[in-house]
Amino acid sequence: MALAAKKNIKKVVLAYSGGLDTSAIIPWLKENYDGCEVVAFCADVGQGEEELVGIKEKAIASGASECYVVDLKEEYVKDYIYPIIKTGAVYEGQYLLGTSMARPVIAKAHIEIALKVGADAVCHGCTGKGNDQVRFEACFAALAPQLTVIAPWREWDMVSREDLLEYLAERNIPCAASLTKIYSRDANAWHISHEGGELEDPWCEPSKEVWTMTVDPMDAPNEAGKVMLSFEAGELVAVDGKPMSAYQSLMYLNEKAAAHGVGRIDIVENRLVGMKSRGCYETPGGTVLMAAYKGLESLILDKESLKYRESVGHEFSHVIYDGRWFTPLAKAQLASAASFAEKVTGDVVVKLYKGMAQVTQRRSPNSLYSEEFATFGADDVYDQKHAEGFIRLFSLSSRITALKQADSVLTEKK
Repeated sequence: MALAAKKNIKKVVLAYSGGLDTSAIIPWLKENYDGCEVVAFCADVGQGEEELVGIKEKAIASGASECYVVDLKEEYVKDYIYPIIKTGAVYEGQYLLGTSMARPVIAKAHIEIALKVGADAVCHGCTGKGNDQVRFEACFAALAPQLTVIAPWREWDMVSREDLLEYLAERNIPCAASLTKIYSRDANAWHISHEGGELEDPWCEPSKEVWTMTVDPMDAPNEAGKVMLSFEAGELVAVDGKPMSAYQSLMYLNEKAAAHGVGRIDIVENRLVGMKSRGCYETPGGTVLMAAYKGLESLILDKESLKYRESVGHEFSHVIYDGRWFTPLAKAQLASAASFAEKVTGDVVVKLYKGMAQVTQRRSPNSLYSEEFATFGADDVYDQKHAEGFIRLFSLSSRITALKQADSVLTEKK
């Protein structure tokens, strides 16, 4: 992956959102890279139809030669979200990785467009302070190391929204952005993130204006809702008894869970680049889906298998957060999780109530749960006397250690 050099760049494919930053990047590229052709690429990962209205026209008006809008919604959910769910990955115990998990599918499509149009460079609008620059460029390096990567925020002198708006105004390029925008948001089918504004002070409680996807749990219905999720070999195949595609299932869960205020978190996380950041995330359907999967998994995996799968999930949360999807390590961890998921078949009922998603029922043909053995009542299958020998062997090393220490004390006294 070559670093940007302001020479011999004839065609660039820009990851384009239609927002202020990328609207300014198009003319900036043409001015600073010898009039190179700029092709805009927009990934539809479920951020909302309103975000895509008129986006091709915006790109052309800003100076792009053409604009590709690629529908990645189904691929994103089925080929990226579902495998990640199988790992059980949750970053730093809370974050369901909504921004991180979308980056590999976007980067892959970005490179595919670049190769299709014969570009010699790719460009992104990530800041030099964030994780996304690393995630995207790590993917680019793995998929097309021959392409030059241009990162304007690491090159230009503009430092504020005012600078960008002035830059566009001077060139008579239309842009709907304004100085009144408070929060930086990133949305896709899995979640929406919120940063900036009062959230930059970790002592400041988020205002109601922060949250856009879910009902305030305080205002959620007083009557609980329920949803049943059905899995086959770790894949969600039906919700409330209705077969649905991967993307449709997630949209259905988002709607049901959001109405009950499920999926809100307010966290301070460790960024890959070394600083801490505070963010608010809304992941309604994802919260339900992860809870359901783990609820079913607990019925099926034995103690050592679940312990190992949890270790894989912990490690993989850092792999995906850091943007290392296209690596041998990620491939191995995904394969490990997928092997455990082969047995994860069954149904789970999740209760939704004022911000909570609680598993209340689960069943599976592969269940290891046995009421005969687990009952607190009378049974004919478990002889409690057998526990004595097990405990004696289980604690043998502790017993030996204690005896050795006692012998040592006696020897010293002599």
